[in-house]
Amino acid sequence: MIKVTLKDGTVKEFEAGISAADAAKEISMGLYRVACAAKINGEAADLRTPLNGDCELEICTFDSPEGKHAYWHTTAHILAQAVQHLFPEAKFGIGPAIDSGFYYDMDLPRSLTPEDFSAIEAEMKKIIKADIPLTRRVIPAAEAYEFMKERGQDYKLELIEEHAGKGEDISLYEQGDFTDLCAGPHLLSTGRVKAVKITNVTGAYWRADANNKMLQRLYGISFPKTSELDAHLAMLEEAKKRDHRRLGKELELFTIMDEGPGFPFFLPKGMVLKNLLIDYWRRIHKEAGYQEISTPMILSRTLWEQSGHWGHYEKNMYTTVIDDQDFAIKPMNCPGGILVYKTKMRSYRDLPLRMGELGVVHRHELSGALHGLMRVRCFTQDDAHIFMTPDQIKDEIKGVVRLIDKVYQTFGFQYHIELSTMPEDHMGDDAQWELATEALRDAISELGYDYEVNEGDGAFYGPKLDFHLTDCIGRTWQCGTIQLDFQLPERFELEYTGADGERHRPIMIHRVVFGSIERFIGILTEHFAGAFPLWLSPVQAKVIPISEKHLGYAKQIAAELEKAGMRVETDERNEKVGYKIREAQLEKVPYMIIVGDKEAENKTVSIRDRSEGDLGSMSLDTFLDKYHENLK
Repeated sequence: MIKVTLKDGTVKEFEAGISAADAAKEISMGLYRVACAAKINGEAADLRTPLNGDCELEICTFDSPEGKHAYWHTTAHILAQAVQHLFPEAKFGIGPAIDSGFYYDMDLPRSLTPEDFSAIEAEMKKIIKADIPLTRRVIPAAEAYEFMKERGQDYKLELIEEHAGKGEDISLYEQGDFTDLCAGPHLLSTGRVKAVKITNVTGAYWRADANNKMLQRLYGISFPKTSELDAHLAMLEEAKKRDHRRLGKELELFTIMDEGPGFPFFLPKGMVLKNLLIDYWRRIHKEAGYQEISTPMILSRTLWEQSGHWGHYEKNMYTTVIDDQDFAIKPMNCPGGILVYKTKMRSYRDLPLRMGELGVVHRHELSGALHGLMRVRCFTQDDAHIFMTPDQIKDEIKGVVRLIDKVYQTFGFQYHIELSTMPEDHMGDDAQWELATEALRDAISELGYDYEVNEGDGAFYGPKLDFHLTDCIGRTWQCGTIQLDFQLPERFELEYTGADGERHRPIMIHRVVFGSIERFIGILTEHFAGAFPLWLSPVQAKVIPISEKHLGYAKQIAAELEKAGMRVETDERNEKVGYKIREAQLEKVPYMIIVGDKEAENKTVSIRDRSEGDLGSMSLDTFLDKYHENLK
């Protein structure tokens, strides 16, 4: 018998070798019916995994990240099986679960259209209704290679060859007439999937390499209940209405042109919005004791080699040659900030030294990954680097967390925090990483924040805290981050003179709040559906004369409002007043100020609020009082 400790601390005894699924069945048939995966000693595992010794066991349902992953991964296999039935000549790439469902990359005889989705969904539902068991077997790579070769699955052969070179066996999952390379975990049978929907098809280069063939990437989503699927699809429809690419064009905020794919052009109204965010950033950072710096756009290869970026990040960097020497356009601001630190010898009295930079960085992203302002090749990163002594680490981390919280509350965002730990590809020794990780963990815990652990997802130079915003329709966006770094101060031999008169090595924090100004604008646009808060609206009021004879009074009103600090436009077009009001409403202008004979005679204005509607007639002073009150 073995002792198994459950999530609630209960200890149960089972026969050695019992599967996680059968253990779930003995615990509760209700739990077994909704089980998707397991965690054994904290590691995600398949429900088929035998329990051979004393362990900790958690049965994961769809409500857990591990359960969703298994559920959506299984649905990806169902999708591929359905496509195989409809297109027997299909060749399959990879089909993982992702944060919002799953996809499968496929090489098909023709391009799919949305009209094909219903046929594929119908076939998927047949496979689900058949309740086909999924079985796992592990075989030598050579055997797996012959198996896939017989079926003409060239992309699978490439994947097998990589494992064969490492002497690894291959894990296969089978469901009826479909077999796939896969490490799992998976559901026990296809019948455990209930509600499915194919959502999109795009192009994707095999292995994300533009030199390879373009495959078709078919996206989908699934849920245990139809009601959950319906709610998700409703959210997607709402997301379409809020798409920042459409709103950015309609509201004349930004554009991306063929002459600069991934390089956004900000239009006048977009620049107002961008500068308002920058002004806000500068104000709160000055209050928090930051000094602003600016570092060059292009720096030498030797700097990037010293920082480690050339070895770890070169494929994402744009490079050039100047005077026969290699240079790179900066993908990050941190090496420049380090050089500023080194401009003079620092004392412990100078620390902590907080230096902020609104630095424009460039990163080479694949064309297929570009997405409006959310994924670009050039953006303004609201960076800051804090240099400090070891005893200042915890307080500085807390200070950054408080600053990030203040910013997100300003925009009405809820958020959660993830602690990302040491990746395989890292610099520095394990002891330093453990010290840095514990400092982040302790600081966030002492502030009373909950957090999730994201194992192995830290930066190559240090662990980090990531802040994930939740917008008004429930989507999450990773924006703020705090990265604790012992490595770059070591590589750049940074020093300060301590109270003992000796030289010491500072510790460094890398952090952003917005993440990037461009992406944050995209998030704000979708969160507010283009109806920005009054203080952030590029145009706060539009003065609308009823006819041309009222234009003079309209301009007089606009001048008074501008003098009072408002951002105002006057609609001088010779159009009907109703049409101009509807246009202003579509432009999400907070206030529409209508003036005609009565207003000109009484020296008043008629106010229409974009959300409250008609507010009636009032004096200009009364309206300005209302405006200033709503700015707070």
